[in-house]
Amino acid sequence: MTRLLSIGECMVELGQAGEGLLRKGFAGDTFNLAYYARLCGGDRLAVSYCTAVGTDRLSDEMIAFIAAQGIGTEAIARIDGRMPGLYMIHLDKGERSFSYWRNASAARLLAQDADRLRQVIEAAEILAFSGITLAILPPEDVETLLSELRRAKAMGKMVAFDPNIRPRLWDEAARMRETITAGARAATLLLPSFDDEASHFGDADIAATIARYQALGVATIVVKDGGAGVTLAEAGHPPRHVPATPVAQVVDTTSAGDSFNGAFLARLAGGATLDEAAAFAAKIAASVIGHPGALIPREALGI
Repeated sequence: MTRLLSIGECMVELGQAGEGLLRKGFAGDTFNLAYYARLCGGDRLAVSYCTAVGTDRLSDEMIAFIAAQGIGTEAIARIDGRMPGLYMIHLDKGERSFSYWRNASAARLLAQDADRLRQVIEAAEILAFSGITLAILPPEDVETLLSELRRAKAMGKMVAFDPNIRPRLWDEAARMRETITAGARAATLLLPSFDDEASHFGDADIAATIARYQALGVATIVVKDGGAGVTLAEAGHPPRHVPATPVAQVVDTTSAGDSFNGAFLARLAGGATLDEAAAFAAKIAASVIGHPGALIPREALGI
């Protein structure tokens, strides 16, 4: 069985439930990835989540929720005096905006124990992390995490990185770009979104994004471009395009990229080609954005 470890922050999600009421859930980019990888991976893929939570009741509920999805919790650290981060959703015509409360989030300390981090990374064959993972960590812990991921890459493990660029999480644009670049250097598989790369790195087109990341030594690059589909690039082969799956109505774009990432990695782990995995992941993402919420049930995915 192949083991996938996703690394980052799962947060408490507060969504509108009508009549001034809020609905509580749990979500976050790398957790969403883990959720969809678990749904799509079948019995041949074991998925675990690496983060840090507190010792409070809300943290207990989060761990119970993660476990109930069939996702391993053995890589989750418990830290006294800390709690999970929280965000509130504001929805307008299918597009979401967010308010965050995460300064005291326990996940900011997920890489503080280097020995523990090495152990959980060594136990997996596929590692996944994001630019948000890097953005929430202190600079010294960013280096701890990237050092372990570079080591995993050297050992031949698949290291998947979604830059998932969120400027409001960074104190400086220059440090953001520098850290995202360092994250890419540690990866074997990159899953960028073209609109992010164009906005923050000035890429004129998808070819420029691919060339920039190939120059950093990334072997495989999957550039997501919303409704325009994805472009696949791997060493020794010309880039090729995989179309998006048409969607009758976009209800909620949250987790479109995360669900693509999770489904894509699950199919790769099962032996699919890049093109097969991308086509399957495009279908999953299309199902997700046709339903409300970041995490939709298996039956809504049509698998």
